[in-house]
Amino acid sequence: MSKLSYVGDHPDSPWQTYLSQVDRVVPYLGRLGRWAETLKRPKRALIVDVPIQMDDGSVAHFEGYRVQHNLSRGPGKGGVRFHPDVTLEEVMALSAWMTVKCAAVNLPYGGAKGGIRVDPKGLSRGELERMTRRYTSEIGIIIGPQRDIPAPDVNTNGQIMAWMMDTYSMNVGATATGVVTGKPLHLGGSLGRVKATGRGVFVTGREAARRLGLNLEGARVAVQGMGNVGSVAAELFVGAGATLVAVQDHTGSRVAPAGFDMATMMDTLRREGGVAGCPGGEAIDDEAFWDVDCDILIPAALEGQITADRARRIKARLVLEGANGPTLPEADDLLRERNVLVVPDVICNAGGVTVSYFEWVQDFSSFFWSEDEINLRLDKIMVDALKKIWDTADQHGITLRTATFAVACERILIAREERGLYP
Repeated sequence: MSKLSYVGDHPDSPWQTYLSQVDRVVPYLGRLGRWAETLKRPKRALIVDVPIQMDDGSVAHFEGYRVQHNLSRGPGKGGVRFHPDVTLEEVMALSAWMTVKCAAVNLPYGGAKGGIRVDPKGLSRGELERMTRRYTSEIGIIIGPQRDIPAPDVNTNGQIMAWMMDTYSMNVGATATGVVTGKPLHLGGSLGRVKATGRGVFVTGREAARRLGLNLEGARVAVQGMGNVGSVAAELFVGAGATLVAVQDHTGSRVAPAGFDMATMMDTLRREGGVAGCPGGEAIDDEAFWDVDCDILIPAALEGQITADRARRIKARLVLEGANGPTLPEADDLLRERNVLVVPDVICNAGGVTVSYFEWVQDFSSFFWSEDEINLRLDKIMVDALKKIWDTADQHGITLRTATFAVACERILIAREERGLYP
């Protein structure tokens, strides 16, 4: 089969990383392997121009994307990121990982993703709102509560989702709360959604540590990316008795062998927007972060962070992928050779989409659950999904990543086969 004409061949690109992961799982798909090419081709990729009037009266144009990778199991589901490095290939890979992620935890969704190539920090609130609303109108031809449901991702939040929901609702002439998830509570959002991804990282990490015989009491944790995912995961691990010994984000890297005070860390993040000014530790070079002596490493920033060189230096016993696609394929192999257990993104950070599913269900019924109910349901889904994946890994002698793909891709391709081809 010919490769897609609009993607490159750089081996470290997110899309090439995803394709490599698919290739590794094909031998475990049996008769369903005949459908494997389906996984390598997004169903639909939309590129849109997003023109807005800036505060100074000029007109600026931004490039936006919405990719629906696979819809065999249900409507598309996936976040929207605003970042200057967003590309079509990146969004394609993220949408594909969403397909796998949703199937891995057995949600009735396909995978989708969106983004705008922009640095939102350079926009005023009014410009950000106008850009969000114009982007929503442009992709409105393919999204909807039963078609494709966006959510927050990098540099987007509940306010962005509120603007998206309102814009879509105005265009269809009726309030459609279910068109996005991650909304503010009073607009149909769900309790527990903000912390759900970080909570999922903790739950899968807790289960993995138990299997490794790693006691969380006193375990040393290093976190790259102290945003919503990394900071929540760090709080939960510290609450379970672990020690946060190293942090890194866009402002710098810090290490504290005796551990950071979590309350001080969270206060610094709220006040200064980064870890650089946090007291109680010392600044280190960003590259030295990967040499820190720790038991658990949580990459929770962007994709492609764990390279082969860094994989050789990592001292952790357990890597929990809070980010999407943080580990390159060659690095994956090296970590396995070094007996470093990796809990892959497509199960580790699936807590966010799971609670997004809860929000979507609650919006349809207009009946909302308590946060305790949300967390109990989330924990059960994550634990049960990880158990099935672990059993598959043990059965075939494969990594948790390949096992997650095996479980998920089987579900996706059975749906593809049973639906058949039309016409």
